[in-house]
Amino acid sequence: MNEQIIQTMFALIRKVICGTEVSEKIKSQPVPEILPQLYVFSKSHDMAHIIAQGLGDLGLLGDDEISAKFQKQQMLAVYRYQRINHAFGEICKVLEDEKISFVSLKGSVMRRYYPEPWMRTSSDIDFLVKINDIEKIKSVLESRLKIQYKSTWSHEHSFFTESGVHIEFHDNLNPEDNRKNNILENAWNYIEHVENSNYHFEMTDEMFYFYHIAHMAKHVEYGGCGIRPFLDLWILEHRVEHNQTARDELLMQGRLLTFANACRKLSAVWFDAAEHNEMTAKMQEYILHGGVYGNLDNRVAVQQKKRGGKVRYILSRIFLSYDSLKVLYPILLKHKWLTPIMEVRRWFRLLFKGKMKSSLHELNVNKSMSKEQIENTAQLLRQLGLD
Repeated sequence: MNEQIIQTMFALIRKVICGTEVSEKIKSQPVPEILPQLYVFSKSHDMAHIIAQGLGDLGLLGDDEISAKFQKQQMLAVYRYQRINHAFGEICKVLEDEKISFVSLKGSVMRRYYPEPWMRTSSDIDFLVKINDIEKIKSVLESRLKIQYKSTWSHEHSFFTESGVHIEFHDNLNPEDNRKNNILENAWNYIEHVENSNYHFEMTDEMFYFYHIAHMAKHVEYGGCGIRPFLDLWILEHRVEHNQTARDELLMQGRLLTFANACRKLSAVWFDAAEHNEMTAKMQEYILHGGVYGNLDNRVAVQQKKRGGKVRYILSRIFLSYDSLKVLYPILLKHKWLTPIMEVRRWFRLLFKGKMKSSLHELNVNKSMSKEQIENTAQLLRQLGLD
């Protein structure tokens, strides 16, 4: 990626979110000439709406086509926020009325710390609930709000409003990751009431911070997490009152302190204009290459190294371990003997649910992956404490 575009994008994010003035060096660059590339790059990281705000503040948006695209992303961000916020309010009221305990997660909490709540975009609404309440939640959301239950995958229960807002109720947080499992499974021990509510909770600061870092680590291990989690991290460091010792103690217990410190350094590079070091430069390349949801190249490189080569990686994708399958099919927790049947069921899902094309593409990426790519990715993960 062109260095000028990277510098311009982060300068504009710093202006809008962090309140930092754009440097004369950036102002002197021919920004209008790079707007098309800046648009594509920022949109790939779901940052185009923030860039639009920054460009508008500097008077760099006009009546041309690319300016219209930026302005559209800004309007869409506002619309997405209004739609999600409306659904969030309705759901919270119903759960409160029905005396169902629930914990707000991710963007629903984070956006209050942004200059404007619409600036913190999200694709869905996330709650932590207790597994014994899931059936009641299905019933009351359908009867009172006409929100439809869609599916359950692992410990995530998906619902959609009539307007298309996606809601996920988690009955466990990242249960497949044994490194963080003990802490995240005890998330209910780290909650506090939302003001004037009996059943609505939020995580304590140290648990919210830990969950944020753990979620970042999960995505980095699977191909990348995009820019937004690093911006959230900067905000959690600078805009939220906190006890750093309490945060770090929990990270240490979950073996995530090394990763968290690395993320803090890259966040400082991007949003405090700190100097790069060798590790942050490698992290930047990995994260920016991966886009907002990570990419297949990064993910395959990670998994090849973990599995011990291309052939073992292929076999691991065809035959999932029991530990992986039980996450996809929780029935195996009680009936382990069903493992072969669930394995076959997964194969049929790939064949008949439109997943075969993406699976074949993954195998082609696996075949073409160079040893250098694999080793460079593995080295980075070791430095991050994620090997």
